[in-house]
Amino acid sequence: MLRLRKYLRPYIPLILLAILLLFGQGMSDLFLPGLMSDIVNTGIQKSGIEHSAPDAVSNNAFELLLSFSSEDNAAVLKDSYHRVDKNSDEYKSLREIYPDAIDIYALGENTDVQAADNAVSRAGTALMLTMQGIAKKSGSADSKQSDSFSTQELDIKKLYPMLDSPVVKAASKPYIEQSLEYDKTYCDQIGASMARLFLTELGVDLSALQTAYIFRIGLVMILITICGVTATILVSFLAAKISAGSARTIRADIFKKVESFSNSEFDRFSTASLITRTTNDITQIQNIIYMGLRMICYAPIMGIGGAILAASTTTSMSWIIIAAISVLMIVLIIVFFVAMPKFKIMQSLIDRLNLVTRESLSGILVIRAFGRERLEEKKFDKANRDLSDINLFVNRVMTFLMPVMMLIMNGVSILIVWIGAKQISQSQMQVGDMMAFIQYSMMIIMSFLMIAVMFIIIPRASVSGARIADVLESEISIRDPENPLSLPEKVRGEIRFDNVSFRYDNAEDDVLRDISFTAKPGETTAFIGTTGSGKTTLINLICRFYDVTKGSITIDGIDIRSITQHDLREQIGLVPQKGVLFSGSIASNLRYGREDAEDEVIHRAAETAQATEFINRSLQGYDYEIAQGGTNVSGGQKQRLAIARALVKRSKIYIFDDSFSALDFKTDAALRKALRRYTDDSTVIIVGQRISTIMHSENIIVLDEGRIVGMGVHNDLLKNCPQYREIAVSQNSCMEI
Repeated sequence: MLRLRKYLRPYIPLILLAILLLFGQGMSDLFLPGLMSDIVNTGIQKSGIEHSAPDAVSNNAFELLLSFSSEDNAAVLKDSYHRVDKNSDEYKSLREIYPDAIDIYALGENTDVQAADNAVSRAGTALMLTMQGIAKKSGSADSKQSDSFSTQELDIKKLYPMLDSPVVKAASKPYIEQSLEYDKTYCDQIGASMARLFLTELGVDLSALQTAYIFRIGLVMILITICGVTATILVSFLAAKISAGSARTIRADIFKKVESFSNSEFDRFSTASLITRTTNDITQIQNIIYMGLRMICYAPIMGIGGAILAASTTTSMSWIIIAAISVLMIVLIIVFFVAMPKFKIMQSLIDRLNLVTRESLSGILVIRAFGRERLEEKKFDKANRDLSDINLFVNRVMTFLMPVMMLIMNGVSILIVWIGAKQISQSQMQVGDMMAFIQYSMMIIMSFLMIAVMFIIIPRASVSGARIADVLESEISIRDPENPLSLPEKVRGEIRFDNVSFRYDNAEDDVLRDISFTAKPGETTAFIGTTGSGKTTLINLICRFYDVTKGSITIDGIDIRSITQHDLREQIGLVPQKGVLFSGSIASNLRYGREDAEDEVIHRAAETAQATEFINRSLQGYDYEIAQGGTNVSGGQKQRLAIARALVKRSKIYIFDDSFSALDFKTDAALRKALRRYTDDSTVIIVGQRISTIMHSENIIVLDEGRIVGMGVHNDLLKNCPQYREIAVSQNSCMEI
């Protein structure tokens, strides 16, 4: 994957923007459980009262708080509250909010709210403990009733006359000190109950207060959710744009690279493998980029943020998350080591399936002719079954994760509820905090799961990335020179071989040895020889599909290695051994080498190639659509169209590599006669198998096992070259010697 990192560089600004949006999305998701906790804890349980210390209390309530406060907390309350003058504007505005208020103590603007909340909560706790203690001593209730006594049962107005009672004052002193040792959560809940009593005394509508609080927090949650959804959509768009753009660039570079391959590179990378790398492998890279931006960056934000917020909610249950993550990681490590080896062989099996499919479809006529459909079906079935088995194995292993993950998540939820319920009953935790902790736990587990799944998927993408990089980084064996020479403005087209030898990569012997000849303009130079004698290899050397191992090939005295491949091939009209047509019309195929060719030029080329007869038979004429690979024309028609295509190019050099083999003798003779007139000033090189095709050439070269064993005209070779004479004798049924 790192070998392909350069393809992400143009998208660095978009990647940074996506990460920023992911951070915003993560923050949105992390804020929601806390707000939900506020709705439960404050909005429902506390009737929307956010602070234990109300903004205003009555004179009696203030005196009550002071009576049950420690010296320090009493000082805090005195610093926090001030008595409001009845003739002041502040009093009038407070009366609008608190209609039943007469003597009012208001919270100051610069008050330390947390300190004031704590003071009120501790005073309320001391009050509750005092009343429970008095109830026990009086024997007015049994122990259970006394323990369940709470501030919610108090009538605050009936309590005020008791403040001056010596019994209450004496009883409260130890409980005031004891209240300072109680858990803050417990005290805060009592403080909220006290605030509810104080506000009710002042005529506040607690139902409206609760509704307003829930509505306000709910509206904030909706806005945060909208922001999170917007960020999610934008991140998905950016991730799709980055991944698709990178894949498009990689695909284009691979195609461009493959176009520059010589035959040596094609010998190393099979066609089926190159197709797989250009399609399936790049799709894997595209998917990992998309998922990586969505998950690899998002998971740490959720995991770290969730852990911090969960710990801030309660630390007593953090061990549950640690235990769950440990179990999850053990499961994922097992899955990783089980599935990883299979990912490495999956791509090679896809290569194999593509190879079998391509081979079977390309040779379907031969398969049918020999009745080997069953055999090919078995070959395909084996390749298909091997790939299916690997996929099934990997998918079964991966599907094992989902039930295990659900088991862990549900187990964590049950454990949190079980332990949290005990803490709630002991007033050490609030219901909303437990609910938030559950959600944070799920976020943390899911983030670890996302990271782990990515580490399982990444190896497969890494294999694909390495396969793509192998193509992109492969050394091209045939390169243009750094300082290329230019061919003369008027190229004559004389080709000269000077002691040329050639050996394929990793071969033990030379395929061609000490080849020397000159092909002159205006003449036809023909090659003939037994199968495997090196005829096509020699043609490939002229086009520089391979480079010579020894010696040199020149055009008009210039070594073809010292000019660019484009300039070289611009001078050559090649008709390969296997005629290849492209999907499109006949006219578009004929114009393939020269897009601006006039209709007159392509008509004349088709006439020279003896193709006008079957072209004119079609109603569409030159607009007749050729199927992919030319499957809707015969072999002879395909060869004639390939010859016409080369002639349209009007090159100085024409090479016909056994391009007349599918023609009947009459068409062959007519084509060669017309061809001589069309190429009167060009260098023509013909590779033939039939003596009749080459017998009128000015120079016939006979190859045998990579060497020239005869050179001259037809009659001389019949007399002086045994190999040529042997070929001629074997074809005497077709010609006269």
